[in-house]
Amino acid sequence: MNYLDLLKLASPEAIIAVTALAVLAVGLTTGRGTVEAAVSAARSKAGAGDTPATGATASAICSAVAAFGLALAIGAVMMLPRQATLFQGMLVITPLTSLFKIICLALAFFTVILTRSDRSARNPGEYLAMLLLATIGLLLLVGTEELLMIFIGLELTSLSLYVMAAFDKTDVRSAEAGLKYFLFGSTASAFTLFGLSLIYGMSGTTGLAAIGQKLATQPIQPLLFVGIVMTLVGLAFKIAAAPFHLWAPDAYQGAPVPSAAFIASGSKVASFVVLGKIVLVGFAPVHGSAAWHVVIAGWSPVLAALAALSIVIGNLVALAQTNVRRLLAYSAVAHAGYTLLGLVAGGREGFSATLFYTTVYAFTLVGAFGVVALVRRETGGDDLTNFSALSSRSPLLAGCMAIFLLSLAGLPPLAGFFGKFYLFSVALRAGANHGLLWLVALALLGSFISLYYYLIVLKVIFVDEKSQPETSPVRTIFGEDGDFLQRVTLTVLAGMVVFFGIMPTMLVAQILAALL
Repeated sequence: MNYLDLLKLASPEAIIAVTALAVLAVGLTTGRGTVEAAVSAARSKAGAGDTPATGATASAICSAVAAFGLALAIGAVMMLPRQATLFQGMLVITPLTSLFKIICLALAFFTVILTRSDRSARNPGEYLAMLLLATIGLLLLVGTEELLMIFIGLELTSLSLYVMAAFDKTDVRSAEAGLKYFLFGSTASAFTLFGLSLIYGMSGTTGLAAIGQKLATQPIQPLLFVGIVMTLVGLAFKIAAAPFHLWAPDAYQGAPVPSAAFIASGSKVASFVVLGKIVLVGFAPVHGSAAWHVVIAGWSPVLAALAALSIVIGNLVALAQTNVRRLLAYSAVAHAGYTLLGLVAGGREGFSATLFYTTVYAFTLVGAFGVVALVRRETGGDDLTNFSALSSRSPLLAGCMAIFLLSLAGLPPLAGFFGKFYLFSVALRAGANHGLLWLVALALLGSFISLYYYLIVLKVIFVDEKSQPETSPVRTIFGEDGDFLQRVTLTVLAGMVVFFGIMPTMLVAQILAALL
């Protein structure tokens, strides 16, 4: 295979890399005008009004270039062959990898649009370049079945997200979020790398399929089990599963809203795809059992324990939150627990349920953060009080938020309801004598608890009286002076949540067909 063939098969990643460089160049070129306008505005009051316009122009150009590159990459994914394997699994093209590359690119596309409503991104070229580099990491994660490439993808994504979390230099909470995310992430990466090294030492290979074949022919060694546990600990950090979730509340609350949205959506989708491949392909022979009547050593009891802790801790702590972004963070911990149910159940159906749920959850959360971004831009905060009487100020904004929150709560006919139903039914049918009934019952209890704190937010939006001053009406967002593109984006995301709730088989069939 020559380099031209390699470039064709890696064309989506190459397009995003070129787009990141282009956005960076555009940002540096247009940013010079922004700096000059800021200096002139400081010297002369008459020129003070030019700075926002110049900054908005730079942001619009960079966003347009980034969105065009992402759309072009989606087209490139559709042009890829159905099956291909390069360098013994370093790059794998299958219907599953192509599907989730498109999903990751779509999440990045919506995040780019979301940056238009965030005023903290004062250097849009650099910010969007980091977002695109993180997207390349997600594509590498989704499109590989080799441990070394998985680690490279994790690090590329993580390093970009660390910078994105700390990008707002005007807010000390952003620096705190980036520092905590970096410290916890570095520790988790060390655990992951050490665990992968132990697995390589015991199996003699880094390919997931080869590792599975090797483990099937030999008993579980203590050192191998340590490697598996350490790998799962590192990946549990990426999905914000308890007790490795301590970074999430501060990162979600302190980071710029688009950064928090991408951390909570794109990185979660890719992490669950990778986690599913590792445990269901590489570690399949050491599945074990988490059934209440017979516990067998393996990775399944470890994931079951993580799921149970995540559901309990995430839902209970979310009850005490008064900041919407922090509430969504603890809610994300609980949702990570729900999503793990499919992997604990195992098999094609279990993996399909996990992938469906994490996909619809990601799009729902991008929409919820989009609403938060717009409210924060107009009111200056994202506490519950900032959402008071939102329905009277912006009915469309309140309606979209209601759809997103009710889907997260798992109410029909929204996508979250079918996602939870699919997960719980697969887990209930797994094994003999309904062995995972204890975990399903705990997940149902957690869903009931979550309904309470989601309804608190909706009560503030639809019932409470307005507590914000009249000087910053949120309805301008959707009025004649509003951003039409953001309005369309939120409407599309809300429509997707409703559509996949009414017609879930459209996505489920694609995932199941890709898993053949």
